[in-house]
Amino acid sequence: MGNVVPHSVFSDFDIDLFKSGKHYRLYEKLGSHPMTVDGVKGTYFAVWAPSAKAVSVIGNFNYWLSHEHPLNVRWDESGIWEGFIPNIGKGEVYKYHIKSNNHGAVTEKADPFARYCEHPPNTASVVWDDSYKWKDAKWMKDRKAKNALNSPFSVYEVHLGSWKRKGDNAFLSYEELAVELVQYVKEMGFTHVEFMPIMEYPYDPSWGYQLTGYFAPTSRFGEPQGFKLLVDKLHQNGIGVILDWVPSHFPEDAHGLGFFDGSHLYEHPDRRRGYHPDWKSLIFNYGRNEVRAFLISNALFWLDQFHADALRVDAVASMLYLDYSREEGEWEPNMYGNNENLEAMSFIRELNETVYGNYPDVQTIAEESTAFTGVSKPVNFGGLGFGMKWMMGWMHDTLEYFKKDPIYRKHHQNDLTFSMTYAFTENFMLPFSHDEVVYGKKSLVYRMPGDEWQRFANLRLLFGYMFTHPGTNLIFMGGEFGQTEEWNFQQSLDWHLTQYDGHKGIQETIKGLNELYKKQPALYQKQFDSEGFQWIDYGDHENCVLTYIRKGEDSKNDLYIALNLTPAPRVDYRIGIPKKSGVPKPLFNSDDVKYGGSGTDCAISKLQNTPWHGHSKSVEITLPPLSIVIFK
Repeated sequence: MGNVVPHSVFSDFDIDLFKSGKHYRLYEKLGSHPMTVDGVKGTYFAVWAPSAKAVSVIGNFNYWLSHEHPLNVRWDESGIWEGFIPNIGKGEVYKYHIKSNNHGAVTEKADPFARYCEHPPNTASVVWDDSYKWKDAKWMKDRKAKNALNSPFSVYEVHLGSWKRKGDNAFLSYEELAVELVQYVKEMGFTHVEFMPIMEYPYDPSWGYQLTGYFAPTSRFGEPQGFKLLVDKLHQNGIGVILDWVPSHFPEDAHGLGFFDGSHLYEHPDRRRGYHPDWKSLIFNYGRNEVRAFLISNALFWLDQFHADALRVDAVASMLYLDYSREEGEWEPNMYGNNENLEAMSFIRELNETVYGNYPDVQTIAEESTAFTGVSKPVNFGGLGFGMKWMMGWMHDTLEYFKKDPIYRKHHQNDLTFSMTYAFTENFMLPFSHDEVVYGKKSLVYRMPGDEWQRFANLRLLFGYMFTHPGTNLIFMGGEFGQTEEWNFQQSLDWHLTQYDGHKGIQETIKGLNELYKKQPALYQKQFDSEGFQWIDYGDHENCVLTYIRKGEDSKNDLYIALNLTPAPRVDYRIGIPKKSGVPKPLFNSDDVKYGGSGTDCAISKLQNTPWHGHSKSVEITLPPLSIVIFK
């Protein structure tokens, strides 16, 4: 096999950047890289382990013996150990055997920069060459327009392990998903797919949120090239790809990043700042330069090597607050005496500046559940620099309203209208995510009140309200056809339901709304701008009717929206219109028979000279039961 040959791919400049936390392409240097040195094929290994006394590469090739292939520590105090091992190539499994200077601790660790990992429950890294010939040049050239904040963003959130399974409950491969999932998302009309974490993770019930292989797509569904093919096929079909990314915490698994070289290398050494009581996981040390470089390099890696179009950053609130989920005495204030994690805030700003600086045509999206200000404001205006933020308040209030029997809704209309008091303080994405259909919360359709017909009518109305509310949209898989059971990560969605009229109607509703969203500029051109929204009447509590206008850059494209939130039809309901002339043209009625509705015609009158709602003109309209009507 041959011994370790001294070799390095690092320049002095690389090392300076690394030490200062400014090396954002560490994946090109650290990790395992098959290469040829002096005419000999083999693999170069490099790992950061500053507290180590000795580091060696172990694997099947040397019977996992720690003395066979010791790496050399660099002279520059970077803490990097490296070396070239001849005749080791793609497919070899390996770990790092690390003897620590810290009380003689010994660890065996997977490679933090591995491009491929063994299939769980096995935990070794795999030497890999993930070269791939991309065919998405047209998408990459045009994606600035597709990804812009004034473009449609309708997101389908997917857990790859449970979207669909084979007859024996086996996973679909990346290659199979590149056919079936791509075809389905295109047919449904979504503009983007968001994948729950696909980076390697050991524990299925974590849904992917406890990562150990930050640079490796999970081997559950195949090889890294398979995931590249899936992204490629989505791009070729005009669909953007958002990756769920987790820089907030990582698990304590023995092969992972925790206590890596016998010291608190990646995690904060103070348990009050380095341990998550909720998730029983470790928190990154955001004040350590090399850790920041690791995380920012990881973000850029997925944008660079896998052509991701956006990163949805998980659990941002837990990063921002030192007292997140902690009791008094379990946390320590910052230098100013308050609860903000200044190092994490600084890291997030640097992350967003670096991402947008290198890839101005992508987006970062924050899952942030508090009233922290400026999450989606640019860094140079004092914000955190994200492109969008999940609108958790809207989601909670809206679902709280919709679960109420319509007879009581007139007392709670403020639950729906309140969001407009803060809708433009951030660039909001409206999420009905996986978190809303687990742990006894019920599926979306079963959270709706009434008999079966009313449940489905309510769900169509809910989705219509979501698509016409300012902001972008996200729906978790299964919601788009009215999945009745809560989400179970261990099995496929209940696709057989789509043969039934009610479920098929929900599917057709989402198709119709996606088509409308993409075709009507009033729904996206000013989706984050208060000029893009105007109430007509939010005060008709007695009838439980809401009316409003969505506006684009050209007033002739204005859309008029009416929600009837009860099962009683409203005949000849008058709506004030700020227009001097024009013929009303109905565009969408969620009570249409093709959506599973009763087929009540919305029957809009011509523009009349009757003043109403403070406008000189008005129309009369029939509002079908539990419906949303959209007209132009």
